[in-house]
Amino acid sequence: MLQHDSSQRRTFAVGAPIARVLDVRYRQFGITQLAAQGIEHRCSGALNATGHRFQHGDPMMSSRVIRLGVNIDHVATVRNARGGRYPSPLRAARLAEKAGADGITAHLREDRRHISDSDVSALMNHLSVPLNLEIAMTPEMQRIAVHHAPHAVCIVPERREERTTEAGLDVLNHEAALRVFIPPLLEAGCRVSLFVGADPEQIDAAVRVGAAVVELHTGSYCDAWHDGRQADCRAELVRLTRAAAHAEAVGLEVHAGHGLTYETVQPIAQLPQIAELNIGHFLVGESIFVGFAAAIRRMNELIEDTTTVVEDA
Repeated sequence: MLQHDSSQRRTFAVGAPIARVLDVRYRQFGITQLAAQGIEHRCSGALNATGHRFQHGDPMMSSRVIRLGVNIDHVATVRNARGGRYPSPLRAARLAEKAGADGITAHLREDRRHISDSDVSALMNHLSVPLNLEIAMTPEMQRIAVHHAPHAVCIVPERREERTTEAGLDVLNHEAALRVFIPPLLEAGCRVSLFVGADPEQIDAAVRVGAAVVELHTGSYCDAWHDGRQADCRAELVRLTRAAAHAEAVGLEVHAGHGLTYETVQPIAQLPQIAELNIGHFLVGESIFVGFAAAIRRMNELIEDTTTVVEDA
């Protein structure tokens, strides 16, 4: 949930026939123009950089804004494997800034398996780009978030036995608790998002509890892509497409993340409602081979290539 001067943001053309573009990009997964139908006309409801809605014929209709948030959790995972002080998540975050990240994401888990309390303090004190702090819905995490007041707080589900966040937050069954949990974060000046699955009912509940943003869980789509399960991949892309359109229609900003790689990022970046992508584990892994800055720059290049694809269509 990163907000910068629009002159510093990357832009992506969306005025061309989006359904046709998605047809080209998704063909290898069996996604056809029919499956992507309706996306082009939804562009007319996209928000421009100033928060006003685009209309067909608007000179600003030729571009939209997308941001890259780099998650540095697994730099801390490597550090904690030996119990030492390196590699430094703060150093990684500052490298990410220089490489073109629009913001930094960090998940302070209850068990502190990667990011620590001192990491959060260091990030708050030294970053020049916004911090998106991911937390579970617990009193302790609420207190920490209110104390630090990062630019953004993303509420995620947590189970101690999971390796990573396995599903979206069940907003429907936690509406009452979220109505109590969110207001202190808003009062502290944090922008609140909810990490959810591609489920319209969960998205509607996010509106009711006062969230400004939903981040769509892309893990199932990415898993299906890399496993070669084309039918599942096709179905997940359709679900994400519909969920993104629905979220925008009910007034939410739409982000996406979890499991995104060089191979999977472009179909998600092409969805006209997406304002921000949060990517971390893949970039940390790729940095072993090419370096952290180079991995981030390559990811930005692939996202920016969306412009070329649209214009050529």
